[in-house]
Formats: sequence, C-alpha cells, structure tokens
Amino acid sequence: MRIPAHSVCTAIRDDIVAGVHERGSRLTEELLARRYGVSRVPVREALRTLEAEGFVVTRRHAGACVAEPTEQEAADLLEMRLLMEPLGAARAAQRRTEAHLKVLRGLVRLGQERARRGNSDDLRSLGGWFHETLTQACGSHALISVLTQLRHKIAWMYAVEAPADPVEVWAEHGAIVDAVARGDGERARAVTALHTERGAAAHRLRFTGGAERTERVRTSQQAVNMPSLRH
Repeated sequence: MRIPAHSVCTAIRDDIVAGVHERGSRLTEELLARRYGVSRVPVREALRTLEAEGFVVTRRHAGACVAEPTEQEAADLLEMRLLMEPLGAARAAQRRTEAHLKVLRGLVRLGQERARRGNSDDLRSLGGWFHETLTQACGSHALISVLTQLRHKIAWMYAVEAPADPVEVWAEHGAIVDAVARGDGERARAVTALHTERGAAAHRLRFTGGAERTERVRTSQQAVNMPSLRH
C-alpha cells in the first residue's frame, strides 16, 4: 500500500521539530525511506514540501539538509505570530461553530481546574490543543495553514518556559473564548494580542543554548491600551 506523501512529510517534520534530525544535517532519500518504511517517491515529495515550508534547504554537493535559521529569522516568527494569532481569533468570533465552542470551553474548564490544583504536567499540551482548536475555528484555510506552520517552526526553534502563573494564563484563554462565543471580533483580537505578547517573553532560542531570554517582540500595535481580561 502506497503511503501518502503528506503522512511522510508530517513524520519528517515532527522529527525535525523534536531534534531527531539536527539543524544542518543531511536528509538522504534512501535513509529516510528506510527509517519511515516507504519508497523514495513519497520522501522526495515530502522534502519538496518541507523545503517550501522552510524546514529543509537544498545545498550544492550535499542535497537536502535541515535548515539552519538565523536568530533574526526566529525573531521574525514571533512577530508574525503576534500579528496573525489575533487575526485568527477575530475571524473565529465570526465563523466558529457550536462544536468549536464546545471543545474550547471544555479545554478551558480542564485547564483552569488543573492550573488551580497546581497540576501542570499536561497544561502545555492542553494549551496546544486550545490554540489549535481556536485556529481551526477561524474558518480560513489560508490562515489555518499559516498559523499551523508558525506553531511548528516556533516549537522547532524555541523552548518555552512554564508560566509563573498558569491560573492567569488560563484566565486569558477563558477571556478569549468568551469573546469568541459572543461574536465580538475586536475583543477577541485584543485579548489574544495581549495573551500572545505575554507568552512571547517565555521563549528561549534552542540553537543558542537557551542562555539568553529572547527579548519580547514589539510591534506598533502593542502601544494600544489593552482592556482588562476580567470583565
């Protein structure tokens, strides 16, 4: 049975993000085909897709290699996220379904409960599911694709510190869902912008050894007086 190229692409991307394939290392079709138990054809297609996404580069005399992004490129990703995630939340307020709301509310209840109990073991995965569901709720294939790629690349380039106050983080998630449920796109945009800005400060570059905290990315929009999340 032929394995779809997108499945091979997902497997290679996941391994790049996890550090199985190190930055700058060669990605030979033969070895990848053997590792994932497929022929070289879907591997070749997957590498083309990953090159378009920025995870892979083709070098003369070396072939396909894992990309080696610069610190500036990594910083640009956080700034792009600061711009795009609030847009996604605003669109979700307009286009979400009841199914999306049910999942988002359930994740918020679970996250808030575990944050209050100090049970932080799976809060990161819950947060990931929350943002993935919020992205799916925006109803735009193009926006979903961009935000998904941003999340993958940021997870690859950055380690994220656990929040000092997870209860506050999940209060912010709850405020986002409240705005989305009311169909209030502007408030959804505002609270998501504040939430994303705060989260950016916890990111540390993996390829500098995590010795220095990445400076909080500033944009012109962040000068806006943000409303309280508590009403």
